[in-house]
Amino acid sequence: MGFLKKIFKKEEKLPPYDLSLLNVDVHSHFIPGIDDGAQTIEESLDLLRKMQGFGYKKLITTPHVMEDYYKNTPEIILGGLEKVKKAIEENGLNIEIEASAEYNLDTGFEEIIKENKLLTFGGDKKYVLFELSFYNEPKRLKEVIWELSTSGFQPILAHVERYPYWHKKWDKIEDIVNRDVKLQVNIGSFTGVYGLEVKNTAHRLVDEGLVDLIGSDCHNLRHIDMIKEAICLPYFHKACGNPNLINKQL
Repeated sequence: MGFLKKIFKKEEKLPPYDLSLLNVDVHSHFIPGIDDGAQTIEESLDLLRKMQGFGYKKLITTPHVMEDYYKNTPEIILGGLEKVKKAIEENGLNIEIEASAEYNLDTGFEEIIKENKLLTFGGDKKYVLFELSFYNEPKRLKEVIWELSTSGFQPILAHVERYPYWHKKWDKIEDIVNRDVKLQVNIGSFTGVYGLEVKNTAHRLVDEGLVDLIGSDCHNLRHIDMIKEAICLPYFHKACGNPNLINKQL
């Protein structure tokens, strides 16, 4: 925790934001053993208790789907969801959970779109959460956005603030917005734990009113500690004060 303390040392602190006002978390990894999130049902339950303690009423958990690594299918994800729901009931937790997915933009993703096998959330809105490589902008980004949109889905780009190749190219983010892509920002990004550029980009997104969803991207207890820090930070409060946040409508 020494690294975290160094980051948070000079931050102005506010009273913790009541996450019941945000209502729903839209990005997490709570289904055990199918990606790099929770690995056991006990770990899932521990994380779910923490999320309930923050005030969340509902979670939309989003396991990774990657062509070459996490080859999760709707059957695998929904089967795991049922195990988590059963554990929630048996342990008396008072929190609702649904499942979608976090799709990596690779060739496999394009095949899933064509086969109409996407896990969405938001009912008729058909929100689809997808992520990009952290190293290079995908060559077919615009084409995939078009495929999603023309197939009746609403694309949501995960943790847009974390892609380093856009930190000095704000026009790229504006172009994505102009293509009717909704933007999701990670709670942890407000703390600076991912780096100053990520934090500054998250702040600018808030200032320009471009944050459509806020997600925990919670995988483990380290991310729970990040949430504890973020909910006391002014920019997180400002982000959550946006009445048009999709979280509040789910």
